[in-house]
Amino acid sequence: MVPITFETQHYVVPSSSDDSGRLGVHKAFDLFMDVAAVHAEALGVGLDAMLAKGRFWITTKTMIRFYERPRMMERVTLRTWPEAPAKVRGNRSYQVLRDGRVLVAGKTEWAVIELASKQLISMDAVYPSGLSFPSESACPEPFARIPEGFENCAPYARYTVCPTDIDMAGHMNNCAYLRALVSSFSRAELREMRVGGMDVIFRSPCFEGETLALQRRETDAGTDIRFSKSDGTTALLVRITP
Repeated sequence: MVPITFETQHYVVPSSSDDSGRLGVHKAFDLFMDVAAVHAEALGVGLDAMLAKGRFWITTKTMIRFYERPRMMERVTLRTWPEAPAKVRGNRSYQVLRDGRVLVAGKTEWAVIELASKQLISMDAVYPSGLSFPSESACPEPFARIPEGFENCAPYARYTVCPTDIDMAGHMNNCAYLRALVSSFSRAELREMRVGGMDVIFRSPCFEGETLALQRRETDAGTDIRFSKSDGTTALLVRITP
């Protein structure tokens, strides 16, 4: 039987590193997405298996906590496991470790839709029977609740969804939003922010050619960002914490 917790060794290659020579903030999200896909394949719930049933995985929320970003060409361990799912949503945990010490931790809430109806599928019908889910969560705290009160915040940046942002579902990939977010700040701003964590809530899909407005609001909880579409619909909410 495939282990419910999956581990693999990984080098922090130059393409995953930022100007500090460490794992880039948005690249950590890429790592988590990739290792989740590999493990899902092994569990029999990967892309091809889901498409054969007319289903597709979607991300609804994600969080990440940086304790120490590993350096370029450092060899680390990637670890991931699905947590016990609720009725139609389930969390997956992630860790980046060095010698057993957690450097980066994350958690993503996933759901599965039926492509024909766009309806959510019960998780009971997704995972193979007989799995024993770990009780541990890499990030036991709940996902942040981010209010949408950005009415008095003028856009500080705009982003046009480009072809390389689009995934197999035909809309902007969840990790592409994080790349756009990080690119909306200068290097000096990113250094000053000292990103220690991010909570991300996905609200509405975006498509090639759409221009998104980014608004920023400072709160006691952190820096909140809103991505909005031209019709005013919220596409994404992010909270950045030091």
